[in-house]
Amino acid sequence: VLRCLGIPTRVITNFNSAHDKNLNLSIDKYIDISGNNLHLSEDSVWNFHVWNESWFIRRDLGSFYDGWQVLDATPQERSKGIYQCGPASTKAIKEGDVNLDYDSPFVFAAVNADCVTWLRYSKKRKERIYSDTREIGRFISTKAVGTNSRVDVTDNYKYPEVKEISFKISYSQYKNSLMDDRKILVTAV
Repeated sequence: VLRCLGIPTRVITNFNSAHDKNLNLSIDKYIDISGNNLHLSEDSVWNFHVWNESWFIRRDLGSFYDGWQVLDATPQERSKGIYQCGPASTKAIKEGDVNLDYDSPFVFAAVNADCVTWLRYSKKRKERIYSDTREIGRFISTKAVGTNSRVDVTDNYKYPEVKEISFKISYSQYKNSLMDDRKILVTAV
C-alpha cells in the first residue's frame, strides 16, 4: 500500500530475532542449581522475523530520525492498547534511543537484546551467570533492487560488535576486579 502511495518501502528479515515480552531489553533464561530450565520468562528468540521499512520525514521526532522507519504488520504485543508496531526510526534503534514512542524499545530488543542466563537460588536471590551480546539480530537483510541478491542492512540497526579479548586470570583476581568496579560505581554516585 505504501509503495502505491509513492513511499519507498522494503521488506526486512531479522535472523535470531528477540521477542522481549517484558521490555527489559534482554532475553532472560532462568535455571536452578541443577541446571534445569525454570520457564520463568516469556521472552523468546525466533529463528527470524520479518517487517517492513518505509522512508519517512519525522517532523514529530526531529530531522535526525528521518529515513527508514520500521513498521511491523504482525505485531505480537499491544502498544498503547492496540496491536501495532512502529513507525520506529532505524536511527533511533541504532543509537539506542529506547525512550521514544512508536515501539523503539521493542524493535531495539528484537535486533540487539542481550541473552542472559540467571541462576535462581530462591525467589529473592538470583545471579547472572552468562550473557551473550552477539546472538540477537544477525544478518538483518533486504532484497536487492532488480535482483534476487541479499543486501545486509545490519549496520543500519546496530554498531558492529566489539571483539572479545580473553585474559587468563584467576577467579579471585576476577572477583576482586568486580569489587573494584563496585567501589568506583559507589564513589561516582
